[in-house]
Amino acid sequence: MRKRIFVCLFVFAAMAVNAAVVQTAHYEIDADIGGGGDSAGRQLEALFEVFNHVFRFDPADAVFPLKVKIFTNTDEYNNYVSSRLAPVIPGALYLHYAQTDKRELVIDGGSSGDTQALPVQAFFQFFRAFVSQPPEWMQEGFAVFFSALDFNDSNNLVYEENLAWLTTVKNMKIPPLENIFLEEGDGPDFQALSWSLVSFFLNSGKEEYTRALTDSFMTLSNVNTEAGNAQAVMRRILLGTTMEDLTKDYRNYLESRKTFAELVADGQKAYSLGDKDRAQDCFLAAMEQKSGHYVPYYYLGLLAYEKDDFAKAEQFYLASINRGADQGAGFYALGINAAAAGKSAEAVDYLGRAAQIDPGKYKGKADNVIKMLAQKR
Repeated sequence: MRKRIFVCLFVFAAMAVNAAVVQTAHYEIDADIGGGGDSAGRQLEALFEVFNHVFRFDPADAVFPLKVKIFTNTDEYNNYVSSRLAPVIPGALYLHYAQTDKRELVIDGGSSGDTQALPVQAFFQFFRAFVSQPPEWMQEGFAVFFSALDFNDSNNLVYEENLAWLTTVKNMKIPPLENIFLEEGDGPDFQALSWSLVSFFLNSGKEEYTRALTDSFMTLSNVNTEAGNAQAVMRRILLGTTMEDLTKDYRNYLESRKTFAELVADGQKAYSLGDKDRAQDCFLAAMEQKSGHYVPYYYLGLLAYEKDDFAKAEQFYLASINRGADQGAGFYALGINAAAAGKSAEAVDYLGRAAQIDPGKYKGKADNVIKMLAQKR
């Protein structure tokens, strides 16, 4: 899935029940004084909206509000989780019980913790509010899928596809897909395989697979067993295909996907061989995967410069600097680009910055270009 920004447009009607409890549309948040109940409420509602944009569950099928407890002290969070005989997971943990009134999401508000913990654990709470015993692959796979959700400085949700497991899956001896559909798995290998199935159904480019997955959500039952739900989902998915064809398409999909590092390496190789169209395709794909990384922007700047599209080259170079590129290299490239565009004053400014940042590498080269510009006046 490509990068998306989910703007929080929902109406957040928070109402203080008492000094420490905040009520939202779907959550009841019990926080220590100063524990950020209002902020957590906004974030949880935003996550809920994104989760249900995928699953389309009817809110009438779950018991609300979902309970949340926030601790401002990490030791208190650890002690509380431990007292429930649960493993202590930094950041947040969803505690699931047969009794719906005992279920709760516990958040460590006293530590930054694992930034992926909140969307993952909030998803567990969301999913199991509607399906108490979901298929294991679906729960684990979507948890990894949603782990890439994060909040930007404007407190809006952003998403960049999580491909951390891609290389792992490619190097695995993949079991029959039926085993993944029906297995009650555990451990990183099963997480990787589960994520790969979710990624395939959502991103294969074949509408029939995406539709089969989303239709399978309607077969999930809150009163069914895990095995029963897993069987129902697999039967629905196989209505329009065979396991043989599904397996073939799944394996082809995995081979077609590349990590950010692979795309950058392929782009650099294509650039060095003069295959500019191939290089551009690779760097554009890398930019879509990781829009916050400077490398694709720098190379796209080089490619635009070589096409004499100096305005676009400048935009890409500035974007690369803003994302952490070497400033000396970035400003030198901007200076050369401005000189080629006939903007002498801008060129001198950019080149001067490059020389100041890294005089050993750029001062001599910058001075030569500045002298050439002066001679043309």
